[in-house]
Amino acid sequence: MAPLRSIPAAIVLSLGLVLQGCAGQGPPTLALMPAPEAFSKGAFDQAADDRPVGDIPDGGLLYATGRQKSPGNAPGDFYTTERSLVVHLGEAKISISRPEITWRQAREIALLKAPTGDYPIQVSGVTEFGILDRSVTPYVDPGPLAIAPASATAQFTSEVNRRLERTGQKDVYIYVHGYKVTFDNPVLVAAEMWHFMGYEGVFIAYSWPATPESTAYIGDVDTAMGMARNLRELVHTLETETKAERIHIIGYSAGTRLVSRTLEQMALLNRDRPQGAYRYGSRLENVFLVSSDVDRSVFGAYLADGILDVSRHLIIYASAKDNALRMSEAITGHERLGQALRGEAVPPAFAQLLKSRADRISYIDVSEAPDIEWGNGHGYFRGSPWVSSDLMVKLMYRLDPEVRGLVRDPATGILAFPTDYDQRMQKTLSGIKRPQP
Repeated sequence: MAPLRSIPAAIVLSLGLVLQGCAGQGPPTLALMPAPEAFSKGAFDQAADDRPVGDIPDGGLLYATGRQKSPGNAPGDFYTTERSLVVHLGEAKISISRPEITWRQAREIALLKAPTGDYPIQVSGVTEFGILDRSVTPYVDPGPLAIAPASATAQFTSEVNRRLERTGQKDVYIYVHGYKVTFDNPVLVAAEMWHFMGYEGVFIAYSWPATPESTAYIGDVDTAMGMARNLRELVHTLETETKAERIHIIGYSAGTRLVSRTLEQMALLNRDRPQGAYRYGSRLENVFLVSSDVDRSVFGAYLADGILDVSRHLIIYASAKDNALRMSEAITGHERLGQALRGEAVPPAFAQLLKSRADRISYIDVSEAPDIEWGNGHGYFRGSPWVSSDLMVKLMYRLDPEVRGLVRDPATGILAFPTDYDQRMQKTLSGIKRPQP
């Protein structure tokens, strides 16, 4: 495979066109996803589908961002693409051009072949609490502060606890986006996922400073790798200063570089901690690496550093039809974690790991799931109702993969969707009405 220096600039530009983003003119809006299969089968609280889009519990969605605050405060201009090196905490408001429209109606309009254009969902306002105290170091100038970081952090954790009090699911979910998007994208995606999950638990959108430009790939992946410390300290704060019983991270595309690097840092920090002392990841339940743009060999090094001993379970979704990762491989010269391994291509050592540590790691080949080529094959976790169902059912009910309806290859340990996955899932979930606390 040719190294980056020999790849024409046109290929780098092509990658930007293939990878998913929501950048464009005006305030960023969200292309709504189809309903997950499990949602249509009644596994989640469908009453939420008939609530107005703007009627989100608690007044909005919590966020954490490593972007610099914009001097403006209008939709589409809350935070810039520049790195702040500290984490800003706050709450984002979601609105729609027609305030009375429900999620169900908005999705039906969005999925029409010729949408009317009157349904855009966007971030309409933000209220910043201040800066996460643990993200401030002697080597970073946070700039002028309206409120002391300790007070801002206390306000944020108090708000997390207040929201946990109202829900039976004492879980916090952190969504980490991919490359080429603005601040708004993870807020909108997290809001949509939270809606389908019946507003159980507390969702936090983590917006790292990606750049909404097609040629920004190299700079964005550098940023993703460098922001791991801030995500690590956000998780540490949630583990030690809130009443969350479980914390889950959903990493997507280039954002999985940030997430996997965070896990490695936690694993290395835990090595020197005595028995009985606090360990990073003590409340980390599920960590998802979806459409992962991590170098496959680098991930092997992370495994060697002990990342499987950080969270309760690590879930990798991979596809043989992901055109964006195929382009990324062409640019970098290295295979990506999110490219599905099949047959003889599965290293024996990796197969042994998947079988011997099935309680800690799941590798799911989604290649044959319906609608898997949605978004150039890279956006399937929102585009394929089977994949979105599997992810959300795991988040909500913490079921093992075979119980959720997946099948395991006994030779490789790799999981896949059978042709009757929807029937298997429905049978399993038929007796489950609400999440188990």
